[in-house]
Amino acid sequence: MSTMSTVLEQPAEGKLLRHIDWRGAFWVASGVPALVLFSIGGIAGTTGTLAFVIWTVSMIMGFLQSFTYAEIAGLFPNKSGGASIYGATAWLRYSKFIAPLSVWCNWFAWSPVLSLGCSIAAAYILNALAPIPVFSETSPEVVAYIAAHAGTAPADAIAAVAAAATPAIRTWSLWGHTLGPVSFTFNATFFIGAVLMLMIFSIQHRGILGTASVQKYIGLLVIIPMLIVGVVPIFTGQINWANFSPLVPLAAAYAPDPGAWNIAGWTLVLGGMFIAAWSTYGFETAVCYTSEFKNPGTDTFKAIFYSGLLCMLLFILVPFTFQGVLGLNGMLATPIVDGSGVADALAGMVGGGKIIHSLLVMLMILALVLCIMTAMAGSSRTLYQGSVDGWLPRYLSHVNEHGAPTRAMWTDLVFNLIVLAIASADATSFFFILAVSNCGYIIFNFLNLNAGWIHRIDNGHIARPWRAPTWLLGIGAIFAYVNAVFMGAGAKVWNPMALWAGLITAALIIPVFCFRHYIQDGGKFPDHMLADLGMTSADLKVKKAGALPYLTLIAGVAVMLIANWLFVI
Repeated sequence: MSTMSTVLEQPAEGKLLRHIDWRGAFWVASGVPALVLFSIGGIAGTTGTLAFVIWTVSMIMGFLQSFTYAEIAGLFPNKSGGASIYGATAWLRYSKFIAPLSVWCNWFAWSPVLSLGCSIAAAYILNALAPIPVFSETSPEVVAYIAAHAGTAPADAIAAVAAAATPAIRTWSLWGHTLGPVSFTFNATFFIGAVLMLMIFSIQHRGILGTASVQKYIGLLVIIPMLIVGVVPIFTGQINWANFSPLVPLAAAYAPDPGAWNIAGWTLVLGGMFIAAWSTYGFETAVCYTSEFKNPGTDTFKAIFYSGLLCMLLFILVPFTFQGVLGLNGMLATPIVDGSGVADALAGMVGGGKIIHSLLVMLMILALVLCIMTAMAGSSRTLYQGSVDGWLPRYLSHVNEHGAPTRAMWTDLVFNLIVLAIASADATSFFFILAVSNCGYIIFNFLNLNAGWIHRIDNGHIARPWRAPTWLLGIGAIFAYVNAVFMGAGAKVWNPMALWAGLITAALIIPVFCFRHYIQDGGKFPDHMLADLGMTSADLKVKKAGALPYLTLIAGVAVMLIANWLFVI
């Protein structure tokens, strides 16, 4: 189609440039498998032997859902920003406020990858440069301490010796405080993470072509080692099949005792599914770059499909091997649960001596850098397109001479420096941020999975470069409610306030949108916003789906609240 290669003129200071094909988007999205490093320890700690099943089921759900996103992305060859932008347009006929909610929730779901990823990478770097020493009852230092302090218990002696030998940088903090359910601190992890974030920003400043080129090589350096980590223990016979049974939930989170398939057990399982979704669904970011594809008609589907296959392989293989080697007690170790020791554990599974171990840890840090780059590229374009389409403040529409949305990137950067201070404090604060951001992600997924059938009803006459089988659209709509159950039941597993904090954060779009729409734009949307659909603002009055979208929203809220009430620990 000729219109597929035409870039609409937009009232911005510049426009994104058509510099990449599906392969470029694939490499930009190749950072998504590294998201397994964010929560593999947390999910193991809350679901126990069911962890590998959680990852597998979640990845299959994410892959099936992606076909809905592939279809609706093809309707908008001249937009960037991802599925939230494309799906938001379906809801615009039915409410001015639901459409920007989709964009906003997608952004605050993806954006914290920058801060969370930098905090984990900083912890890996600190572990390499200033490791915390490990002592046992027979260590000379412990024996000497007990001799000098008669009557001291071995556990207390080990704690005292370890505290004395811990490098000062591990406990140093410029300033810290408690803020509601979380803490924040300006410690070594914060400052190392901030430097990493600025380095990634400088790469992204060169535009999508430069970003894709850099990520292609980093991606190869990361994907291959993750495959090695996933495959080598299988061939070397390190997998202990007893580590996969019994397939029952834990009696309590972070404790090795097996539980039962009761309400408390199901709540922990749903909590695992809730957090896993934040990682396994993430490859939908491959369609963030539609307006930067040379041929969006063919590149869009290929980008998300092949990115999904890569994620399918790694999100199933790595957790399987991880559990098979470490076992339940190994997965419940503190450095695994808080994430700081995951790289060491994965590297240790391969063996090969100290040099290989150090090399693999370095590659895990590169993996985090890769997913941070993926997140900054995608989330900044969501802000950019949301501004171009009249949902977010105008200043975010600016792009530089390389076609990079720099003001959106600066906004991401400042926001994430604040979040980084929270994520650097402790594991509780880290998982609170993760759970709140995932509330936004589930809301976005709910709206966009239903946007597939709404677009079919309202815009069925528009040619689709790729059309999903109707049964897959139906499965996506069903999964929207399954995800609502995950959110209602599972968010509390990570923090009692996570669900409500997530809903409050989602509601913050209301004043932001009102400022843009009613103050900056006088209550009118930009004329070009609907040009991809061949529509004008007047066409929004036609609502072919009738009351179905409203009933869908009511049912979604009801399902979430019932799940929250029913499932308790």
